[in-house]
Amino acid sequence: MEKIRTLYEKHKDFIMEVIHFGMVGVMNTLMGWGIMFVLYNLIHMNYWLSSGISYFIGSVFSYHANSKLTFKVENKDKGLPWRFAINIIVCYLIAFSAAQPFVKYVLSFRWIASIVNRVTGIVNHMAGVFGAGPVEPAVIVDNIAMVFGMGLFIILNFFGQKFFVFRRREKN
Repeated sequence: MEKIRTLYEKHKDFIMEVIHFGMVGVMNTLMGWGIMFVLYNLIHMNYWLSSGISYFIGSVFSYHANSKLTFKVENKDKGLPWRFAINIIVCYLIAFSAAQPFVKYVLSFRWIASIVNRVTGIVNHMAGVFGAGPVEPAVIVDNIAMVFGMGLFIILNFFGQKFFVFRRREKN
């Protein structure tokens, strides 16, 4: 137990940053997923536009919440908003560019594809019950890719914000 306490004390600041980032992230993710879901599935915007608008809106919230709560930025560095924007754009492009091909690759395995086909069948049955049209398998794949992209984005974004955007500079 003493080893755990010592380890915690040594990494306390990092642990608290991860917890605060997670709290902000949960709120941001729920909001972003809701926006992305509505834009893609109900308004029928494409994969890039629906996820891009969602991430733009979420990024504004994230910037303010993480600068104050997570990384406790006190100075008003003029480059901060630009570093934040660059970080968001780079993380977004990497995460969502990787998500679609990765999900398509994983779904190329027969046993996984059979699960997706069953889910598509269930979704189409439910859609029929509620008077909606059938859901195409590509829509299911894109929704899975968006969820995977969100997860990858979260990881990349934390480290980008910690080490690039809100980095602590040594005082002279």
